[in-house]
Amino acid sequence: MEEEKKTRYMTQAINDEILGKLSLKNRYSFLNTNLMTVLNPKEFNFLKSVQKYCMRFEKKNNVTHGPDEDVYDWIPAFGAEGFLTRAHPFEMIDINYPEHGATIEFMRNLAVNFFDPQFSLASGATVLAVNPLHEHHENVPIRLEVLKKFVTGETPGAILITEPERGSDAVHMLTTCDEQSDGSYILNGEKIFNTNAPKARYVVAYATAEQNNGNTMAQFLIDTKWEGWNCERVFIPYIPKVFLGKERFDNLRVPKEYVLGAVGKGREHLFEGLVPERIGIAIDCISSSWNAVSHASIYVNNRKQFDQMVLKFQGVGFLLTDLWARLTNVTLGLLMFCKSYDEKVEKFGGSLPHNISQAMVASASQFKYHAAKLAAEIGYECANLMGGAGLCDNTLMQDILNMSRIAEIVGGSRQIQTYILSMALRQLYKMAGI
Repeated sequence: MEEEKKTRYMTQAINDEILGKLSLKNRYSFLNTNLMTVLNPKEFNFLKSVQKYCMRFEKKNNVTHGPDEDVYDWIPAFGAEGFLTRAHPFEMIDINYPEHGATIEFMRNLAVNFFDPQFSLASGATVLAVNPLHEHHENVPIRLEVLKKFVTGETPGAILITEPERGSDAVHMLTTCDEQSDGSYILNGEKIFNTNAPKARYVVAYATAEQNNGNTMAQFLIDTKWEGWNCERVFIPYIPKVFLGKERFDNLRVPKEYVLGAVGKGREHLFEGLVPERIGIAIDCISSSWNAVSHASIYVNNRKQFDQMVLKFQGVGFLLTDLWARLTNVTLGLLMFCKSYDEKVEKFGGSLPHNISQAMVASASQFKYHAAKLAAEIGYECANLMGGAGLCDNTLMQDILNMSRIAEIVGGSRQIQTYILSMALRQLYKMAGI
């Protein structure tokens, strides 16, 4: 008996012709047609190089994006190709990517999100652990070793900030760190909702010498094989393939060389990571939105109802074009921010001064807030425009829709972003001297 063809779905609900039109290749083609007049040759060529790799990887490994596949299995291959992060050149670990920076990272994310949204989320979370190691390795061998393992995909990474009783309040932590005479620290407390933690060999974590006192915060690199590390998976039904953790430190000892920021430095280190973190989330939201619009645009240009293309019905065509126009505008704004960010990083020798980084916090929150809100709307409306085809398991639309449900929560909830922005608006008012 002929072996059954491997598919992502239980029952095919979309006809062969339209399902074929929704291929990764065709969705990339739609995206590229939209962006070819916006991107410069370097950006466009890099985008296409990652797309080419994703298409080959999907075909070679017979990837269906079905429920039985483990997205973490793909991380080593993408890391070996340099497609897990392009935030930095990484000369200190003998890599030196020629194409790097926030703009190139945007291109990488666009290609990877189209390939698989849940994989994009899992691999992107590693970058949050990469950034503090990149900034604070101080040429300590173990830090450089772990940084290279993250970048090349030997292990996923995670960053531990959120706590069960603190949620979006990242400053008033209950997890404690007690410095020892040899420069090591003993950690006790709990963290939660930390992407990749159950799968990560190493994580970056924060704790305070005095509970609820952010001025006593410290930053640590932790080996999850150490005694005192306990981690359970927190299952989020919207993202069934992504592993989030609830961690407990029971007298976990962190050696001196693993201390990335001593007591009093942790808060500064935490806030310097907010700009790239929130821009990274905004990028993923915009990438996911393009994925959704690509699905919907291809579908409504091929699906016939009442003897004409669905796109021609005003209720469909006008709604989709409204989403498309707004997405294009936000994409242009985010792209401009990334370019500006890259220019400043280059001007200051690879790292932003503290005052400039702080000045960009409001912009990062604006983009995170707006992009996440837009992703939630676009994810729902594009699935709606596709009818049952947008909700069944035949395409990636279900993943896009499900992930859009959490976009406004991760990386600081919508309410926290608006709170930050209200304070920034007050500060700008004072600066205006009115």
